[in-house]
Amino acid sequence: MAAGAGGAKPATQSRMENFRKVRTSEEESPLPFPDLPPDVVEMKVKEGSKIRNLMNFAMAQMELKGSRQIVFSGCGRAVTKTITCVEIMKRKLGGLHQVTKVRYKTLLEVWENQDPLPGSPAQNLTVHKNVPSICILLSRDPLDPNQTGYQPPEPRPGLGTQLSEAEGTSSSSAKGLKRPLPPPHQEPLTKKVQVEAPDSPRGSGTTTRQLH
Repeated sequence: MAAGAGGAKPATQSRMENFRKVRTSEEESPLPFPDLPPDVVEMKVKEGSKIRNLMNFAMAQMELKGSRQIVFSGCGRAVTKTITCVEIMKRKLGGLHQVTKVRYKTLLEVWENQDPLPGSPAQNLTVHKNVPSICILLSRDPLDPNQTGYQPPEPRPGLGTQLSEAEGTSSSSAKGLKRPLPPPHQEPLTKKVQVEAPDSPRGSGTTTRQLH
C-alpha cells in the first residue's frame, strides 16, 4: 500500500507534464546608451543564432556601409555568444571603443496544454522570467572614458610581436659588440744566455748568445 502511494506523481507535476513551450518573446526595452544615432544597427543574438551569419552581416555594416557604431545584445543563454561576436569584431577591425552594460530582461514564455479536458478549449500558460542580459556598444569614434563599462581600444594584433622581435635583434647586436677581442699578437722575447766556454789555448772567456 505504501509502495503504491510512493510511486504516484503529485497532481500538479502530472498536469505540468502536459504543457509544451510553444513561444518565447522578449520584453521590449530601449538600449542603455544615450545619444545613439537613430540608424544604429543592433545585432540581437539568440541562443540558436549562427555566429558566422551574425558576423557577416555586422562586418558588412561596419566596412561596406561605413557605420561608425554597432550594438550587440543578448540575454539568457545567448550572453556568451554575444561576447564571442564582440571579441571577433574587435580582433578583425581594431581600434574600437567599447561600453558594456549588464542588466535584467523579462522573457515571456507561452506554454500550451497538449492534453486538454474533453470539450474544453485549449489552455495556454504564460510565464514571466527575469534573465541576465548584456548590451555592448562598439564605436570607431571616441566615447566617454568616465562612463561605467568603458574599455579603450586594444593594441592591434601583431604589434607586440614585432616589438619583441625588434628588441631581440637589438639585444643580439649588442651582445655581438660586447664579445671580447682576441689577445694581441705578442712578439717572442729575446733572451740572453751567458755560456762559459771551456779553457782554450788562447785563454778563457765568456761568450754571449741570443736565443729566440
